[in-house]
Amino acid sequence: MITQINHIGIAVSSLENHIPFYRDMLHLEFLGTDEVAEQKVKVAMFRVGEVQIELLEPTSPESPIAKFIKKKGEGIHHIAYQTDDITGDIRQFISQNIRMIDENPRSGAHDSQIAFLHPKSSGRVLTEICQIKSLRHG
Repeated sequence: MITQINHIGIAVSSLENHIPFYRDMLHLEFLGTDEVAEQKVKVAMFRVGEVQIELLEPTSPESPIAKFIKKKGEGIHHIAYQTDDITGDIRQFISQNIRMIDENPRSGAHDSQIAFLHPKSSGRVLTEICQIKSLRHG
C-alpha cells in the first residue's frame, strides 16, 4: 500500500555542481551519496520534512538519466511513492492493466527496492514505487 511521497527525482549533469544549492542555499539535510551501478547513476539525497530530494547524475552515456538529460535537459525526472508491499502493489497494478516498466522489484539507491510505472499509465509522469529496507516483508 502506498503510504507517502518518498522522494522527487531530479536529473542533473553534475552532483558536484548541484549539491551546494540544496545543502548550502536551501539548507536541506544532506543524507549522502550512493551509486547504483545497475542503473548507471550516482545519487545525492536530501531531506525536506518527510520527503527527500534525489539528485541523479548519469555515470554512462547509456544511462536512462543521460538519455533524459539529452532529450529534455536537467530537471524533474520522477516522483516516487513509498510502499510497504512493493510486490503486492506491482501485482495490483498489472491486474488493473497499468503498464509497468518493471514487473519485478529491482535494487535502488540506499538499499531500497524499486519499480517504475510507465508514464503512459500515470498521466505522463514517470512514477516510481519504492520500499525501504526497514519496511520490507519477509
